[in-house]
Amino acid sequence: MKVHLQVDGSPVDATASAADIAATGADGLFTFEGQHDVFFPLVLAAGTTRLDLMTNVAIAPPRSPLHLAHAAYDLQLYSGGRFRLGLGSQVKAHIEKRYGSKWERPAARMGETIAAIKAIFAAWEGRARMDFRGEFFTHTIMAPNFNPGPNPFGPPPVLLGALGPVMTRTAAEVADGLLVMPFNSARHFADRTIPAVREGLRRSARSAEDFEIIVQAMVAVGRDEADLTAATDGVASLISFYGSTPAYLPVLEAEGWADVQPELNALSKQGRFPEMRRLVSDEMVARIGIVGTPEECARQIAARFGEHAAEVCCYFPGYTPAAADVADLIGALHRTPALR
Repeated sequence: MKVHLQVDGSPVDATASAADIAATGADGLFTFEGQHDVFFPLVLAAGTTRLDLMTNVAIAPPRSPLHLAHAAYDLQLYSGGRFRLGLGSQVKAHIEKRYGSKWERPAARMGETIAAIKAIFAAWEGRARMDFRGEFFTHTIMAPNFNPGPNPFGPPPVLLGALGPVMTRTAAEVADGLLVMPFNSARHFADRTIPAVREGLRRSARSAEDFEIIVQAMVAVGRDEADLTAATDGVASLISFYGSTPAYLPVLEAEGWADVQPELNALSKQGRFPEMRRLVSDEMVARIGIVGTPEECARQIAARFGEHAAEVCCYFPGYTPAAADVADLIGALHRTPALR
């Protein structure tokens, strides 16, 4: 399997972080839209490494398709064809209260965003006139002085991050690939994600070979007890944060833990984060996260996702794994044959 790691989002630290990721033997790096801009670190990484590059994810609702198309097209050009645009919808509270933007029919809007971006790419590539008229967006002007022309590396793939069945189906209908949310489990992935992908591909008259699935995993990796304890605690804390959000309830439901979600949600609103972590059992960490030595983690990732995915994004939340453990994990995953 190919492996991607998260680069430091600070423009001050991104170059060194990208070099460190390259030294591990990873295949690529990705940015997360958190404390920093999601595109700037990839510009720095593109100029200093030969790694694959990906936004994972750029939040689409506050941005216009044209803004996203320009950023993606330029990164594809600058990186020599190594960029993929990963998009996500976020949740209503963040779109309205953090971004100050509008939340409406998220799956429909995301689907149209991707369609609009692809229409813009087609106009720039000279394959069609700029005449996109949708429910949410209209793009009908593209004069020559605004048109960058064909990209020598072709337009970048557009991926969509999803968890629920409607957004997952939308990804398989209109996007080039799916970014499977890291808050997941083997049961949820098999019982809910894959059927939604198949339905989306059926609707778009595409096959699995036309669509890439990139999975994501919260990994607690370590070789000794102290390292593994710290890693497990970091993953458990992120699980408690994700679990407090109503949008992630389906994963807990699939595993029989729906009753913990209201408790997590109530504690999060009170800022009682240590208490949230205590509600996450070792069994929850093992089923939603990935836990063990580098070799054990690689086997778990392959068993959970390998039938459908040839790439994985690994997160190490709340702790810093030993560099040797990360390198060993990547090596073990590289030796894992992709089954799809």
